[in-house]
Amino acid sequence: MKYSRSTALLLLPGFALFLALLVLPLANVLDESFRLFEPGRIGSAKDAAYTLFNYAEILTPSYLRYFAETFKFGVLSSLIALVVAFPIAYAVARQPSPILRKLAIGFLIGMMFLSTLVRVNALQLTFGPTGYGQLLSGLLNVSPNGRFYTELVVVFGLLHYLIPIAAITLLGTIQNLDPRLIDASQVLGASRLRSHLSITVPLCIPGLLSAFMICFTLCLSAFVVPMILGKGKVLFVSNLIYSRFSEIADYPSGSAVAITMLIVALITIYGITWMVSKRYGNLK
Repeated sequence: MKYSRSTALLLLPGFALFLALLVLPLANVLDESFRLFEPGRIGSAKDAAYTLFNYAEILTPSYLRYFAETFKFGVLSSLIALVVAFPIAYAVARQPSPILRKLAIGFLIGMMFLSTLVRVNALQLTFGPTGYGQLLSGLLNVSPNGRFYTELVVVFGLLHYLIPIAAITLLGTIQNLDPRLIDASQVLGASRLRSHLSITVPLCIPGLLSAFMICFTLCLSAFVVPMILGKGKVLFVSNLIYSRFSEIADYPSGSAVAITMLIVALITIYGITWMVSKRYGNLK
């Protein structure tokens, strides 16, 4: 496909912004990650020596724990969000009343734009000592101050905005499905559940994969939820990066963690996409 000179001129402002706001800052972070940090300074000196110490430090158990915690909550919360959001999206897409369908979509969009601080503090009050905390901890037979309960509340905090996003993402995929396929399957003797598992779900794999990737990347970058609801017991890589930059001003270490997280996340995302594509064919 050939681009005319006018097309190139139209693309130039966007390319310049992309270069100035993403590529150059990322290159600066990459350069900083290889610099030697001297305690007592804010960041590294301009003439600081290059070193691999910042990356070698990430291999220690204290750093790897943050990565394991982040990916554990990311995968778990994303899968739960898909399981919950799929029937919601299906019910909205198949809603016969246009008014109710628009109201449901508007509600999901409104949940996406709800302030994170309002969302997190509402959950903290709801599942705290003054809310359902005592009741829920009694049902689960765990301490409200224990780690398991804290992890549960963090998952709730992540799901609070993952479910609406996953449902909105799946709406388009489900709306493009022909409902007559399910009817034909049931006419041939399959139950409703089996029809959905054998027809609806496989045909929605591209949408499910997209929704999972969006939820997963949002979990990897989550900051406020683990910081407030985690109560210091559950911390993500984003919290580690924040402490490296803001609390001890170790910019090289924070940059190395950020670059490592970016690389690991990209490898994970492309790896999952490749495996799903290999299993279900080319995803379109």
